Amino acid sequence: MEGKGTKILIAILIILILGAGAVLAYKIVQDKKNVQEVSNNENSSNILQATVVEKEVQIYKGNDRPIAVMIDNHNGAWPQAGLNDAYMVYEIIVEGGETRLMALFKGADLDKIGPVRSARHYFLDYAMENDAIYVHFGESPQAKSDITKYSIQDIDGIAEDGTTFWRVKDKYAPHNAVTSTEKLLQSAKNKNYRTTSNEESVLNYVTDEVNLEEGQSAETVVIPHSTLQTVKYEYNSQTKLYERYARNKLQSDWETGDPITAKNIIITFCDNYTLSDSENKGRQGLKNIGTFNGYYITNGKAIPIKCTKNARDEKTVYTDLQGNEIKVNDGNTWINICPINAEVEITGTENTADGNTINTTNSAVTNNNV
Repeated sequence: MEGKGTKILIAILIILILGAGAVLAYKIVQDKKNVQEVSNNENSSNILQATVVEKEVQIYKGNDRPIAVMIDNHNGAWPQAGLNDAYMVYEIIVEGGETRLMALFKGADLDKIGPVRSARHYFLDYAMENDAIYVHFGESPQAKSDITKYSIQDIDGIAEDGTTFWRVKDKYAPHNAVTSTEKLLQSAKNKNYRTTSNEESVLNYVTDEVNLEEGQSAETVVIPHSTLQTVKYEYNSQTKLYERYARNKLQSDWETGDPITAKNIIITFCDNYTLSDSENKGRQGLKNIGTFNGYYITNGKAIPIKCTKNARDEKTVYTDLQGNEIKVNDGNTWINICPINAEVEITGTENTADGNTINTTNSAVTNNNV
């Protein structure tokens, strides 16, 4: 009997040992599985985080404060330097039917920008709404007054020490003053200007491609700012960019020779007028406070929009005809502010119901602000 009991006891012990081993083995397997799941989750989180970083808007990022530079657009100033590196360029009429440009840079590192030209007071509105340091070489009396009135942090080439701006020999004065981002930032620091900004962009940039499926075809866009200055943009379907022409001449970069291009074009129709002042030089004013008709153009398509600016130092809001803020492609933008009666032409091709292709031209003329 004792031998039989011993055998039973041994069997029970073996079963217990095997059971304990099985439990231990299961626990080890589960621990490994849990560790693997945590690792996978961390990897997934890292991948998701990397995806988010990859999807960050590129044209307007970081906390560098924008720098707004007045760029000469007289044909004696062509070609200009730096326009392709600006995240936004404003073009507005000045005296004599010429236009002037204001290029905005954020976090750029450029050895040459220009030619730099004098300030006009209505450009200050767009420098303020972009929270930008305003750069110019000279100024109109109205601009001088408003720079003081609105406490604009500006850098004036005429008032500088001779190192921030310099004149080049391959152009003639007054179309040959240039500067660099390094020199401008040094001047800003010397003046104790703020060089960082947390302001959001004026435009509602998105990372997903905006194709304006319901828009009209816009392969060629012609904007007559005046009888002297007509601008044309031609769409390149390979690069998905618009190449810029002025007075029938393809615009190019001074340094690289590359065509001047735009991912986005915004047209705003609003009245300009001749100022009555003692200098009698035909300087212009701009009625840009209110809501005005316009167009947003990108990727070969155009839609009508509304452009609303409620005060000189407030951001312009660009909406579709349903009142929704437009989504803008992540790329550089040219904003052409042209006279209210400018006969802008938007031309393209459309497919008909029977599969044929027809040419379309729309004369986008607007006579009244809303």
